[in-house]
Amino acid sequence: MKSIQPVVSKMLVSSINKERISHAYLLHGQRGTGKKYLAILLAKSIFCKHQERAEPCNTCRDCQRIDSGNHPDFHWIEPDGASIKKEQILHLQKEFTYTGMESNRKVYIVSDAEKMTTNASNRLLKFLEEPSMDTTAILLTENSQAILPTIQSRCQLISLRPLNNKQLIEKLEQEGLTEANAKIFAAVTNDLNEALEKSKDEWFANARKIVVQLVEMLQTNPNEVLLFIHTQWMPHFKERPQAQQGLDLLLLWFKDMVYYHIDQKEQMVFSYHYDKIEKAAMHWSKKHATDNLSHIMDAKRKLEQNVHPQLVMEQLTLHFQR
Repeated sequence: MKSIQPVVSKMLVSSINKERISHAYLLHGQRGTGKKYLAILLAKSIFCKHQERAEPCNTCRDCQRIDSGNHPDFHWIEPDGASIKKEQILHLQKEFTYTGMESNRKVYIVSDAEKMTTNASNRLLKFLEEPSMDTTAILLTENSQAILPTIQSRCQLISLRPLNNKQLIEKLEQEGLTEANAKIFAAVTNDLNEALEKSKDEWFANARKIVVQLVEMLQTNPNEVLLFIHTQWMPHFKERPQAQQGLDLLLLWFKDMVYYHIDQKEQMVFSYHYDKIEKAAMHWSKKHATDNLSHIMDAKRKLEQNVHPQLVMEQLTLHFQR
């Protein structure tokens, strides 16, 4: 059972081989720790008729139908809007009163389990209190403290650790990214899938270019910076989450500048722009670069407080020019 959580995978493999599958699991971990991936692997291992040492084949009819969400004895529940509602759990219970379509085994996954309403949680609790030997529940959450203690007590709790930066870079390189690009995406997110998506995202590629252009303009043509903000930056970073991503990239650039000043160049993220960082480090001293990091963090807080993004960027660039 290969995953980004080898220790947990090994434990689950051992349980499956010994036929000691728990009736309920609670997978807890930050976004990007592989909860969904691990849950689907576990479901496949339960249904796959061609598994080898608990490793699903990923090619049989059962495995493929789980991937497509069309397996009749595999059910996936996720928030309907902002929450998981009582009616969704009632529907699940109704489905589980029927005999399995192809075997007596049934598996259900509850994604974002912390978003269950109180009524939904209580219905699920009653479901868990009378477990069937042939039913496996897999609950996924980023916040196990938000799950009823009585539900937790009926589940095997599995805590998933996030990949450290080095591990994530290695995984990204295994997926075909260059070391330089892997460093950037690992710095932007600790979610392997999100990093891979960003690596193929044209918008994000252009965002990186615009950040570099802004820094260069601050050094060489400061009188045109506000025009650049109006004509280039704002049209690209239209939405507030996009504006936050732009500031995150800007933050990484000035961190690289500080790393250059303190001679920790191996820590630099924009390593393929080394000559430009070197030039920027001649323009901004270590103190100025550090001050600019504080100004960027302040700009991020203002965005969270719903200050207009254009005003935030105008104020930020004025700070850079002082």
